[in-house]
Amino acid sequence: MAGNIFGKLFRVSTFGESHGLALGGVIDGCPSGITINIDKIQFDLNRRKPGQSSIVTQRKEKDRVQILSGIFENKTTGTPIGFLIYNKDQKSKDYDHIKHAYRPSHSDFTYEKKYGIRDYRGGGRSSARETVCRVVAGSIAKQLLKNVSIISYVSSVGNISIEKSYEELDLSLTSIERSPLRCPDSKTSNKMISEVEKIKKNGDSIGGIITCVIKNLPAGIGEPVFEKLHAELGKAMLSINAVKGFEYGSGFDGTKLLGSQHNDLFYSNGTTSTNFSGGIQGGISNGMDIYFRIAFKPVATIMKKQRTINKKGETIYIEGKGRHDPCVLPRAVPIVESMTALVLVDYCMYSNLSKYFPLFKE
Repeated sequence: MAGNIFGKLFRVSTFGESHGLALGGVIDGCPSGITINIDKIQFDLNRRKPGQSSIVTQRKEKDRVQILSGIFENKTTGTPIGFLIYNKDQKSKDYDHIKHAYRPSHSDFTYEKKYGIRDYRGGGRSSARETVCRVVAGSIAKQLLKNVSIISYVSSVGNISIEKSYEELDLSLTSIERSPLRCPDSKTSNKMISEVEKIKKNGDSIGGIITCVIKNLPAGIGEPVFEKLHAELGKAMLSINAVKGFEYGSGFDGTKLLGSQHNDLFYSNGTTSTNFSGGIQGGISNGMDIYFRIAFKPVATIMKKQRTINKKGETIYIEGKGRHDPCVLPRAVPIVESMTALVLVDYCMYSNLSKYFPLFKE
């Protein structure tokens, strides 16, 4: 299986399955002498872990990271950083009924067609449990960046959306974490939670949108043509389970404006009067806030009877069993931040190390 390595110089390799013994990874290319706070890694893992509220899956995993190498006395040594997260609460029997069946809109069918075999226990490698490794690596990447903030929050669930721009919201970590859905607008958050609870009670699932904002990234980060900054961010986001769309800046709404309305006019100091560009022009950061939105589909596994086929191509009916997220969004917030940090650190390293190294903390 290819496709398990992310990055060029700051490279992350991950391994493991949803119901295997453990998941883990290796980070190669991390600079030496960087102070790493393990508690901050664990904090991000806690934001992603299951069982943290009534509106997510009730699988109980502590998700304690075990650092195997590359960090000594809380500082990076420059050698590969190896880490493990053990699975503790997998219940594989919950998936016995799909051993020979393909769940609608899942990877069961495509994995079996590609590899001739699949791990049906929780989806194996295709499970969102794999993202626990991304959060470890991304949390380390966030600690490398100096003065750059990456903030993500749930801005929409189904037809319920925050009606304010990100600039009008309190995007402090306290404000976002106050909501079980990680929505910083309390009134909207309450409506969203009620909707998710209703959907869960009916055995169904619901999707929505996460907004991510990058602040204080200097102008000049990114590469032209095939490695544009927004293209790499898009690839990173679209690699996350359940993601169906990515747009940055004005996105699709920008198509409704005229050029005279959409152009970001410059001030003498290099800032712009508007930011429809989303902080990126020509694939390179321009120093303004970078903001983008990621669309997540409703989780494919639901507690309703659905028509499908088995390995023989026979029509059968199945329904989900076990513990599943009715809405993946609150747990996806730290994943979005982690993948963003991985992209930025890699760019800062391979774009021009001598120029951008001051971005890294000492």
